[in-house]
Amino acid sequence: MTPRGDGPALFISDLHLSPALPRTVQVFEDFLRGPAREASILFILGDLFEYWIGDDMLDADRAHDARAEGCAEPLGVFARRMTAAMAALSASGVPIAVMRGNRDFLLGRRFAQAAGAVMLDDPCVFSFLGQALVLSHGDQLCTDDVGYQRFRRIAHSPLGKAFFLTLPLRLRMGIADRIRRRSAAKGAHRMAYADANANAIAALLDAAGERTLVHGHTHRPARHADGRRVRWVLPDWEFDIDPPRGGYLQWDAHGLRAIDLAPSTGAPD
Repeated sequence: MTPRGDGPALFISDLHLSPALPRTVQVFEDFLRGPAREASILFILGDLFEYWIGDDMLDADRAHDARAEGCAEPLGVFARRMTAAMAALSASGVPIAVMRGNRDFLLGRRFAQAAGAVMLDDPCVFSFLGQALVLSHGDQLCTDDVGYQRFRRIAHSPLGKAFFLTLPLRLRMGIADRIRRRSAAKGAHRMAYADANANAIAALLDAAGERTLVHGHTHRPARHADGRRVRWVLPDWEFDIDPPRGGYLQWDAHGLRAIDLAPSTGAPD
């Protein structure tokens, strides 16, 4: 995608948006109306949604009153509200690029059209201000988690995706809700993922011929420097817990820097 104007490039990931997390959703909507409006381009590097079980989520409540368990808002209403908020940003002139994550790898063409977004391959290279970054969601870098990698190969295969999408929407919702309940217990899933493997990181950067990687997934936000290689890990968003957390990476003429969206809790006594 081609950035517009001279604003910064912004990078976010792992928002895990759900009608069950209204404060996090509100921060995202405020972000789209605020900092994102000044951007040259917005990158969403996976797990925008807690789950996305198919683009027919956009029609869920038209067929029946489909609601995620414990949520007052019908699934289709929520899905359309999020895509409409993104489409408003896109209509203002800010390009939006979305990468699929492990929670929303079923995002498809209809979602992209509704959101005014372009879908990205994982990984990909983005050039800006005379430099280049390798972008990834990050789950494929967690090679030490052998069980997950086996599941990923099956679930992300064309056959695996096609089979899941043949299931009735309500059944897919039930499966997703069970996963959400299990992983969201006391927020444990926010730090449950394996970390990225150093060899996998080096192989990815070497294959791309670049030195800097930006990814999410692990929920371990940081800047890592290893010789000439630099790796930025994006923060997950969680504004429905105390203390809240979340933010984004900004790339402008001054370089890359992390911006915290969480309100300050003040210095300890």
